[in-house]
Amino acid sequence: MAKKRTVRTIPQSRTPMPEQAPQVRARNFAEVACGYRPEDAQREAERCLECPDEPCVRGCPVGVDIPAFIRRIGARDLRGAYDVITNTNLLPAVCGRVCPQENQCEGVCTVGDTLEPVAIGRLERFVGDTAIREGWVNVPYIEPTKFRVGIVGSGPAGMACAADMAKAGCEVVVYEAFHQPGGVLRYGIPDFRLPNEVIDAEIDKLRQLGVRFECNTLVGRLFTIEQMIDELGFHAVFVGVGAGYPTMLGIPGDSLNGVLSANELLTRCNLMRARDYPNFDTPLPPARRVAVVGAGNTAMDAMRVSLRLGAQQVACIYRRSRTEAPARLEEVHHAEQEGVQFHWLSNPVAVLDDGNGSVRALRCVRMELGEPDASGRRRPVAVPGSEFDFETDLVVYAIGTNANPIMGQTSGLKLNEWGYIWTDDTLATSLAGVFAGGDIVTGAATVIQAMGAGRRAAASMKRYLGLRDSGEAQSGTTLFGIDIAERSFTRVRAA
Repeated sequence: MAKKRTVRTIPQSRTPMPEQAPQVRARNFAEVACGYRPEDAQREAERCLECPDEPCVRGCPVGVDIPAFIRRIGARDLRGAYDVITNTNLLPAVCGRVCPQENQCEGVCTVGDTLEPVAIGRLERFVGDTAIREGWVNVPYIEPTKFRVGIVGSGPAGMACAADMAKAGCEVVVYEAFHQPGGVLRYGIPDFRLPNEVIDAEIDKLRQLGVRFECNTLVGRLFTIEQMIDELGFHAVFVGVGAGYPTMLGIPGDSLNGVLSANELLTRCNLMRARDYPNFDTPLPPARRVAVVGAGNTAMDAMRVSLRLGAQQVACIYRRSRTEAPARLEEVHHAEQEGVQFHWLSNPVAVLDDGNGSVRALRCVRMELGEPDASGRRRPVAVPGSEFDFETDLVVYAIGTNANPIMGQTSGLKLNEWGYIWTDDTLATSLAGVFAGGDIVTGAATVIQAMGAGRRAAASMKRYLGLRDSGEAQSGTTLFGIDIAERSFTRVRAA
């Protein structure tokens, strides 16, 4: 029997992740973090205490059996580790890179009470990357049903829902407004954090389940949600279009040339390949000095992209301090390493005109922190007489997003007071047979939370269609041992 591990007997320090040198990576779009080698993963797996109460599992929005997959890594059973993860998480290579594990599974890791927590995200990425390299995919036996399911949006929520409905035997069609599937994974996250090759590999696994992607299809313009049910023949629909409608500051000068949202910058660079201009026909405003307003993960991406596009000076303008910045600590650290300048406790009040309709500078005011607000962060208060001008020729707003209004304008879906789609506890909307989840319901959240919503919606859709999950208890009257409300009958040949 293996000796029980304790905090004193495990490796005391977290296994470091190999990375590109900052001065090199700041000028290329290759991935910054190079991934664990097998010996790195083995060492880090030895740090898991296999706690009986499993707080990490409860901290995971989709409930991955984290101790089980780490145990298999330790036993050098990487295929087994992949099977454990993909029981609940379709995208381990994605989530291992971009999920904020420090606030989820790693944030409640028992080892973290005394030492650095187990690097769960890095281990998940290691398993996901191994699966892509080896061509592993889990395609179960699928008994086809007569049901057709439409998915609106190919981001993490849509992909998770599509996978579960395909496994339930439904014909699944995913509609994507852009010309490539992936949603925010593709347009919102740069290659140096999440390479397109990883997204392509994970989407290919969906295609192997029978999921069909229809790109360049803007639902709400080509056809409505109601038409999907009434005319296109879908028995159920899931709306997972995200919340990518940008928020602007609403200050003087917002409409000048050289003011844009981080979503536009990242979409042009990542999805439309503006970083390869003129080989691709998508231009970006030329800029030597870039000011990015905000300090979330999207802001960090916008700043680091601007460096790689050739900006000589890139600055972060944020009205609170570094402590209150919502970005992952790793992302802030990487941005600092690469040469981004941070102007904490600075709040923009106007964008200044150069006299020709373009940006000359960003006028800011110094801030100080007062009492905590509703978010729990200390409220910034302007310091009287502290205005200053920050010279720049490109201003990028990364201060959050809103719900795209197209769904509300073109369908009878009930919306909440902020314009997001209203759902009940099962993620059913006000339209029969239509479900919704992810950012379009909750506002901006994480990739894994969106995936969790997609899976919750899929479970509700299966109940709506009368499809019972294996392991789900029967209810009501049965006929030959089968719930008569079910429609997932399997044909058998009588002797």
